[in-house]
Amino acid sequence: MRPGPGVDADALDLAYRECERITRTEARNFSYGIRLLRPDRRGALSAVYAVARRIDDIGDGDLPPAAKLARLDQIRAALRRLPAAGADPVLLALADAAGRLPIPLAALDELIDGCVADVRGTRYDTLADLVGYCRCVAGSIGRLSLGVFDLRPAASRERAAELADTLGIALQLTNILRDIVEDRGNGRIYLPAEDLARFGCTLELGPDGGLRDAPDRLVDLIRWQAVRAERYYRTGLTLLPMLDRRSAACVAAMAGIYHRLLGRMITDPAAVLRRRVSLPGWEKAYVAARAMTVGAPRTRPAEPAADQGVRP
Repeated sequence: MRPGPGVDADALDLAYRECERITRTEARNFSYGIRLLRPDRRGALSAVYAVARRIDDIGDGDLPPAAKLARLDQIRAALRRLPAAGADPVLLALADAAGRLPIPLAALDELIDGCVADVRGTRYDTLADLVGYCRCVAGSIGRLSLGVFDLRPAASRERAAELADTLGIALQLTNILRDIVEDRGNGRIYLPAEDLARFGCTLELGPDGGLRDAPDRLVDLIRWQAVRAERYYRTGLTLLPMLDRRSAACVAAMAGIYHRLLGRMITDPAAVLRRRVSLPGWEKAYVAARAMTVGAPRTRPAEPAADQGVRP
């Protein structure tokens, strides 16, 4: 990678190495896919994820809410000053990547907006409200990532951006279901109020830290939401044929890991009430290896009998 005017090549190399280290240690699920890219694109996507991790860490950290909001304002201002990134290696790498590739940095504003909603404890009345949040915190990452990828000659970048956004929603819905108990313990409820009412759930915590709702109602609620998320995967994964081979493999690996997690939640919805559902390292490596040849693994769950307004 050639640095721009006035940028020290050694400093830039160290900056990209730091971004790759952050991604490898802090975003392990995504690192399985990122490593499938060629080096210049790998560094660029690592820079995107390193910045996203920094924003997420502010929202999820231990600071008081007012301090978190101030920190988010600071990083928003710093991102708008790019490429004047100073000595910060993560911002230096991001500025270089955005100078070389069509990365829509404005999407980082949306990610920050989503983190602000988390800090403020925003809850969501409808599916449309929740999807709006998912577009901010995950669809934005999909669109940023698309700026790093190569498209096949006949592919429409506008349509690809829509599908990347939809796939991001699928991944975020998976996260929400996987972390439903942990998030509730942190005072956060993401599932739409209309769906909680539909299944007669409140997500109130009991003295043991578990959810007080009747287990059968929770299982029905979780399965319903999981099947809804599956439909977003079905649409979002149609992005793969629009990408070049390495970019498609990267997306197939990253999405495939979360897709497998969702499949387990569809098969055993109660699992998320007992523990944090995860895949062992060997299975993640298998998904990544398979992504190089056959694309993302597929899950074909049975759909609920009545399902209104769940299609992306």
